Amino acid sequence: MYTLTGLKLKNPTILAAGILGTTGASLCRVAHEGGAGAVVTKSIGPIPKTGHPNPSMVKLDCGFLNAMGLPNPSYPSFFQELEIAKKDSGVPVIASIFGGSPAEFKEVAKGLLPAKPDAFELNVSCPHAEGYGAAVGSNPCLVEAITAAVKDIVSVPVWVKLTPNVSDITCIGNAAEAGGADAVVAINTLKGMAIDIESGYPVLGNRSGGLSGKAVKPVAVKCVYDLYTALEIPVIGVGGVSSWQDAIEMMMAGAAVVQVGSAVYDRLDVFSEISTGIEAFLQRKGYSDVKELIGLAHEMV
Repeated sequence: MYTLTGLKLKNPTILAAGILGTTGASLCRVAHEGGAGAVVTKSIGPIPKTGHPNPSMVKLDCGFLNAMGLPNPSYPSFFQELEIAKKDSGVPVIASIFGGSPAEFKEVAKGLLPAKPDAFELNVSCPHAEGYGAAVGSNPCLVEAITAAVKDIVSVPVWVKLTPNVSDITCIGNAAEAGGADAVVAINTLKGMAIDIESGYPVLGNRSGGLSGKAVKPVAVKCVYDLYTALEIPVIGVGGVSSWQDAIEMMMAGAAVVQVGSAVYDRLDVFSEISTGIEAFLQRKGYSDVKELIGLAHEMV
């Protein structure tokens, strides 16, 4: 059993926000069939959003490029889905929320509280939603104010998901910690673009989007490494994790647990595979506890 910000996880893997988290049933499926230790919902906002026009997601040789644009039904319409996930998933359910201001984040959190999510993850990092995500998450003062606003009205843990599209991610991490965050999540997608050379048109309907998958893992590892040094609160690693080896690398950089996103598109049981692989690695190397891996790379200098 793993403990993270007071939550009990059966293993150190978590479904990342936006991946199969659109309904309560899909979240339960990831928990039951996939073996995830916890699940994060799709990001939910104050008003319904249709998102960007298609194509909104394309597969590349190095991962995925997406520009969904935070489509969601709004928190009143998602409330029942969150209740279903809480009732039937059997694992901690974290509500990912977004807004354009501290007041909007507070409104969404307050609206979802009666559904009793186990924690909130604040999305201040989506790179392709004007007025939301990284548009507010690149400003340390706003990140601190948003975090503090949500912490002021909830008693459950608050995680802040950070954008890598800044000059110094530790500055944003410090702001989240100053606002009272219980953990940070690093990283969201990297800004990216693809162009069809036959037509000359950008591939995505929104022209540009966010890159995820294997290509971003070295960036995520470096961000986790830096945040582990800079912060007192736990760092949750995400970005390019698709195997137990990736998860261990992320933990050695400083991640307390890992989130898995794009790899779920290839196989749902990736969570169980990673968990089993970590346990076998611990036994083979003679470690008694996974905590011995966390931040290990910092001791090798």
